[in-house]
Amino acid sequence: MNYLSVENISKAYGERVLFDNISFGINKGQKIAFVAKNGTGKTSILNIITGRDTSDTGQVVCRKDLQVAYLAQDDVFDSKLTIEEVIFSSDNPTLKVIQQYEKALENPEDGDAYQKAFDLMDQHDAWDFETQYKQILSKLKFDDIHQKVGGLSGGQKKRLGLATVLINKPDLLILDEPTNHLDLEMIEWLEAFFQKEKITLFMVTHDRYFLERVCNEIIELDGGELYSYKGNYSYFLQKKEERIALEQVVQEKAKNLFKKELDWMRRQPKARTTKSKSRIDDFYEIKEKAHNRRIEHKVQLEINMERLGSKILELHKVHKSFGDLKILEGFEYVFKRGERIGIIGKNGTGKSSFLNLITHKEPVDQGKVVLGETVKYGYYTQSGITVKEGQKVIEVIKEFGEYIPLAKGNKISAGQLLERFLFSRKRQYDFVEKLSGGERKRLFLCAVLIQNPNFLILDEPTNDLDIVTLNVLEAFLLDFPGNLIVVSHDRYFMDKIVDSLFVFRGHGVVENFPGNYSDYRAYEDSKPKEAKVKKVVEEKVQEVAKPKVQLSYNEKREYGSLESDIAKLEKQKSKIEEQFSNGEVADSDINEVSIKLQKIIDEIAQKEDRWFELSSKLEG
Repeated sequence: MNYLSVENISKAYGERVLFDNISFGINKGQKIAFVAKNGTGKTSILNIITGRDTSDTGQVVCRKDLQVAYLAQDDVFDSKLTIEEVIFSSDNPTLKVIQQYEKALENPEDGDAYQKAFDLMDQHDAWDFETQYKQILSKLKFDDIHQKVGGLSGGQKKRLGLATVLINKPDLLILDEPTNHLDLEMIEWLEAFFQKEKITLFMVTHDRYFLERVCNEIIELDGGELYSYKGNYSYFLQKKEERIALEQVVQEKAKNLFKKELDWMRRQPKARTTKSKSRIDDFYEIKEKAHNRRIEHKVQLEINMERLGSKILELHKVHKSFGDLKILEGFEYVFKRGERIGIIGKNGTGKSSFLNLITHKEPVDQGKVVLGETVKYGYYTQSGITVKEGQKVIEVIKEFGEYIPLAKGNKISAGQLLERFLFSRKRQYDFVEKLSGGERKRLFLCAVLIQNPNFLILDEPTNDLDIVTLNVLEAFLLDFPGNLIVVSHDRYFMDKIVDSLFVFRGHGVVENFPGNYSDYRAYEDSKPKEAKVKKVVEEKVQEVAKPKVQLSYNEKREYGSLESDIAKLEKQKSKIEEQFSNGEVADSDINEVSIKLQKIIDEIAQKEDRWFELSSKLEG
């Protein structure tokens, strides 16, 4: 079943053409990834599909009554609203029922309102939906849904946007870099969620493991042409390699034919016949094919790096806390020359704070951070590059010099350096504010590396970078001879680049693991079940210690039914007592009715005791 058709859309800004006459379709059940270089219009295509932008040509045709949800890079929420208000602001009827039920839970004294809300949950079969809704919020770390959006960080707002589109369960889900701002645990949960859910996806992502395990089709925009691959990331790589090899064969044939036709053109007299004019037209087509060179994206940059001495970086019994949040507790480590360490852990465990400590941007509470005299940091932060108003791309790099010294006495110009970082000569004279998010990140990386560091510190360098640029960055880092610390949620990137890990467990605990991320996951999965059970129990104990305890799904249902049951029993009790007082009970029935009344009184007492037990949980 076709959900959506994109027909001959184009987008240009002045002379700069992003894409021209692009067409493709999205069918029910497909999980499609859209792959292209930064700056070629991925986000523009998503905006056109979702109606946020218009195409210069063509149209987007949607199936009637198709429900589409879009997770954009720049979602904006009303800062005055709570998380709960944002989530329930959709038109989803089941969510409205759940909202009514949640409010009834907060006002248990209103038995009629609760019973009505409870009955509606049954009518709309909303119990499973509510369970999934709670699970999504829990996995994305939204414990307090009454928190104001204005108090959330940028990453939390991105997660709120993701939670909202997942909870709404649309027919078609369109996602722009959904794994940005998620920690590794969240990414793996989202991956599993998409694998098992019967959902239609169209997304832009650079997460190659995500592409491998979730997507069943990849659409690539390359050189202005659209290519479709009916498979996952491994299949895409294989078929793309075959396509490029075939293109090279075709181009080689075109070159040979071009030489032959060029010789004929040179020998032709000025007067042309009709037949020769046709051949001349063919000649220009052959010429275009012969000169249609593929630009291979490689960074060859032999940095003139100052040699590292014997002392690199030492941390001695380092303690650091922010209020009650403990980052490090007596952490010790002595870095060796050439070490490549990845840092992983849940959001909020102090990964970025650790980087600020070792670069002396944050003071330690106790202990010492000792830096070797020969160490020169190159620090790539999440905040990105600071650009002056009206500054051009090449001017950013020229601030470090017109020429950059390389190894063996060589040097290159600022323009040549930018070309190696995939900025064409024409693109170098664009204003920085015109760059896409990924292009800005690439420029920032270039500015960091040009300062010839011998110790690179990269905080989430893969966010917003396209797969082509990631391959370029990986190739460069694999040849980088200095020390390297990387914080990243890109598992493929970490597997390729680092040799060991610092695992931030939270509460000041940091473990040193001798291997890459896949090694770590295999190790964690191989742990005895008892250890996993112990971990689950510890997490449950921590939940119990929270100020407010949430009732389980079954307990909520029981809690709601208790109130209505007690109300019904009280009515039955009052009716029997009224019959006795009015003398309406026959002498022969007094014993039987008395036993019935006592059973009702006992049942009321039992249900009231259970009601108070569950109430104390809510208040606890």
